Amino acid sequence: MLAVPAIESLRHRLPDAEIWIAGRAWVNDLFLSYPFIKGIIRLPDRLGPKSLRAASRELRAFGFDAGLLFTNSFASALLCAMAGIPERWGYSTDGRGFLLTRRIRPRAPSADTAHQVEYYLALISGLGFDPLPPALALILKPEEVRWAEDCLLGWGAVPSKPLVAIHPGGHYGTAKRWPPDRFRALASQLQERKQAQIVIIGSPDEMPTAEAMAGSMKTAPMILTGRTTLRQLAAVLSRADLFIGNDSGPMHIANALRTPVVALFGPTDPCVTAPFQEPSTYIRKPVACWPCAYRDCPFDHRCMTSISIEDAYASCQAWLS
Repeated sequence: MLAVPAIESLRHRLPDAEIWIAGRAWVNDLFLSYPFIKGIIRLPDRLGPKSLRAASRELRAFGFDAGLLFTNSFASALLCAMAGIPERWGYSTDGRGFLLTRRIRPRAPSADTAHQVEYYLALISGLGFDPLPPALALILKPEEVRWAEDCLLGWGAVPSKPLVAIHPGGHYGTAKRWPPDRFRALASQLQERKQAQIVIIGSPDEMPTAEAMAGSMKTAPMILTGRTTLRQLAAVLSRADLFIGNDSGPMHIANALRTPVVALFGPTDPCVTAPFQEPSTYIRKPVACWPCAYRDCPFDHRCMTSISIEDAYASCQAWLS
């Protein structure tokens, strides 16, 4: 999602180029409705020796002239080289410089200090293309929006009441997640004070987190966790009046759709992955052990537990008032 402004800039500077996306199957669907994307090539989630050979054969059959690598991995550069793509452009990281034909040295903004949108745009700039002013936008088809509306009505949603989408999960690990009982308490307050309708979203493997959050809520939420494709999830978020969640992919999807976002940050740096544009708010509490790279906190998880229910409610109320 955060690479889209850079891809748009490339398309603008090379208007006659045919642009394809190669990536993991579970995220490629996000690109399906962008008019400047010619096609999608689905790569395996992990590039091992066998999958590298198979993927390189598939890429070679297209006869691409250049490969632009937004990933910083050695494997992605090796894949393009094995596919015989003559021009291979990317950041010179992970020891892969010899595999690239145009090597861009990571400078300011770096991946550690700049927002990822700016980091990707700096790659475009380093290649000699003037980037466009950045903005996130996700295009949905009318039939996808209608599906979301029908789905929500089927769950009993009332159009006149505010709809709040909550994502209590996060793929990176539990360290980035606000505790489910706090999400439950926040959702209950929004139901009681704002007459909000709560819909819980997420992937199938996040169902235990969704169930832990729903728990003993007096008014049962709508649970769409594991029941939508990625594009269906985006369509649901497009109908929401507010999104609440951890630092995660759905947060950026909601932000691209201009749905108001309240993001809860723990071990990660908002300077790098905060919601990129308005309307959005993020909450982070300063702690001595921040930042860290733990997937699961080995201590007391103070970066997340320091965020109170009152803190989160105040931010939500600002967008729902």
